[in-house]
Amino acid sequence: MADAARSLAQLDAEVSVCRACPRLVEWREDVAVTKRRSFADQPYWGRPVPGWGAPQPRIVVVGLAPAANGANRTGRVFTGDRSGDFLYAALHRAGLANSPIAVDAADGLALIGTRVVAAVRCAPPANAPTPAERATCAPWLTAEWRLTGNEVRVIVALGAFGWRSALDMIRAGGGQVPRPQPKFGHGVTATVQAAHGDVVLLGCYHPSQQNTFTGKLTPTMLDDVFSRAREMAGMRERSADGRR
Repeated sequence: MADAARSLAQLDAEVSVCRACPRLVEWREDVAVTKRRSFADQPYWGRPVPGWGAPQPRIVVVGLAPAANGANRTGRVFTGDRSGDFLYAALHRAGLANSPIAVDAADGLALIGTRVVAAVRCAPPANAPTPAERATCAPWLTAEWRLTGNEVRVIVALGAFGWRSALDMIRAGGGQVPRPQPKFGHGVTATVQAAHGDVVLLGCYHPSQQNTFTGKLTPTMLDDVFSRAREMAGMRERSADGRR
């Protein structure tokens, strides 16, 4: 199904009905029924979550998987949880989003020259997909790269898993990765060869609460990553009134 997708609309539709991983299907749907008490009056998406943002971005942000009561509830990746609050506020400060607010899929948030995707499209128990589930889901990311990656100059990989998934995506898309394979680190860069030319892979700690609450990842650190990404992607900084 992923290989056959010829448009983003087709890909998003097919992602949203995927039932390839029984454990993930059971978990995402159970969470959508039982719900967190604070969201008991809200409908849950309860399905795989497509990527979103610019259809032909200069920057792609690769995360791990939807949060059980975040994107699994709202239907948009990194939306409706504290990780998303942290991420989109930084994108807004960098001029890559029109707003720092990400509460639901109809909140008016728009990304500028940027696309956000998850390597695994279903919320996993304990935020930990199995190796088999990661491999099963990988073709969706490869297909999204095929359909949206022709203008990408920078991939921001959130965490070690996002880094590995981005490297696998490049290989599966017909590109080349340096040998030995570059290792993840916050602020680390590596140049990979995609089908359309060189792309910079930029590592960033994942904006999980474990990292943001402990100070392992601070707003200043995230601002530095996205400022560098914008510069390397050749995107001019926005002024205070929104002009470039």
